[in-house]
Amino acid sequence: MTQRTLHGTSRKRKRVSGFRVRMRTKNGRAVIKARRKKGRDRLAVY
Repeated sequence: MTQRTLHGTSRKRKRVSGFRVRMRTKNGRAVIKARRKKGRDRLAVY
């Protein structure tokens, strides 16, 4: 059986780009702020 080349994992996505990770640093908070300003439905990966 052949495998697809790229697999993403939910745990990794959340650890790298989740909301709580973003809120930890000043730059991360800036990312959330920018996305709020732009009117994004999703501010970070859920």
